[in-house]
Amino acid sequence: MRTKSLKKNKINVVTLGCSKNVYDSEVLMGQLKANGKEVVHEEEGNIVVINTCGFINNAKEESVNTILEYVQKKEEGIVDKVFVSGCLSERYKPDLEKEIPDVDQYFGTSDLPVLLKALGADYKHELVGERLTTTPKNYAYLKIAEGCDRPCSFCAIPLMRGAHKSTPVEDLVKEAEKLAQKGVKELILIAQDLTYYGLDLYKKRCLADLLKALVKVDGIEWIRLHYAFPTGFPMDVLEVMKEEPKVCNYIDIPLQHIADPMLKSMRRGTTQAKTTRLLQDFRVAVPEMAIRTTLIVGYPGETEEDFQTLKDWVKEMRFERLGCFTYSHEENTHAYKLTDDVPEEVKQQRAAEIMDIQSQISWELNQEKIGKTFRCIIDRKEGTHFVGRTAFDSPDVDNEVLIDATKHYVRVGEFIDVKIEEASDFDLYGAPLS
Repeated sequence: MRTKSLKKNKINVVTLGCSKNVYDSEVLMGQLKANGKEVVHEEEGNIVVINTCGFINNAKEESVNTILEYVQKKEEGIVDKVFVSGCLSERYKPDLEKEIPDVDQYFGTSDLPVLLKALGADYKHELVGERLTTTPKNYAYLKIAEGCDRPCSFCAIPLMRGAHKSTPVEDLVKEAEKLAQKGVKELILIAQDLTYYGLDLYKKRCLADLLKALVKVDGIEWIRLHYAFPTGFPMDVLEVMKEEPKVCNYIDIPLQHIADPMLKSMRRGTTQAKTTRLLQDFRVAVPEMAIRTTLIVGYPGETEEDFQTLKDWVKEMRFERLGCFTYSHEENTHAYKLTDDVPEEVKQQRAAEIMDIQSQISWELNQEKIGKTFRCIIDRKEGTHFVGRTAFDSPDVDNEVLIDATKHYVRVGEFIDVKIEEASDFDLYGAPLS
């Protein structure tokens, strides 16, 4: 009589959405590996965990489509079980359970121990800071806080992630040391709001103190700041940026809009004058700084005059990096009470206009780099090019430096000096100096 072979489970973690989700997936995978489970990231596996995003309509659509795709695979017998976690699941669990009942179980953003149990694993407290990183070996995200206390009218993040909760400095230093031992050279600090870091734990904003602790970690050469809220920004951070070569002259500060009526309705706690002054202070304190921002167009009540104000301001500020999103009308947010009165085609047109202005600015700024030499980190080889970045560029969202692999050889994961020979609006082309 034939005995049934015991098939070993392989858990495939699928990550959707932002870098905070990437981090959460890495923590989950680290826990699973420590429990002796075979775990892969976005490869074939008979058990699937989908870490979803629920931020705006496009992200929700992608999450739902991915769930449906794996439910179909389950029906076809390609996978055995499908679990769903993350923001979409946190926000819409009852609806999802009703609409897509073939998912084995849904979990929220803070359900890691319960999710592990469902996967036959135990949550191990001693593993704080242990992760299976999914990024290229030279950089990793370091999530310094969870949740958000800001009252922004358009944002559903507090609904999905809860109140702001900082991670203690010593835990983050330990995590950074473990990453450095694995060969990570660049830390990208992320949170829903970096500006608020430390207020809950230490009763003061402590981002500068955290940076001073992290620069002491051997092996870490670049530290980059993402998602700093403009209101209440701790200016002592700029001093650390200026004094510490490891802290990149780079900041991602999502400003969303600049017309005062929009800022007021968005509940951003600032004005055009205050925001402009803050950015001018940045430029004076760290003249070399690359500032990245994101903007929202088509917010309820945005007039042609508001949009013109925004366009003029983007031209005036000449941001090194800029992304633009169309407004998404999200239920249970403060702005949901307003009428979503800007037609979709107008939203799209406005976003395109902003990005046209920005691509011209980016092209002009990039032309100034021709003939100059920059220290770059090489992230990967793609086709006939090695792809790297300067200290002024974050992975996936900013400019890249392309080196012709048919003429030059460089090592992935290493720092090299590159002389820029050509530039387009969003890419630089160069040759290594050594």
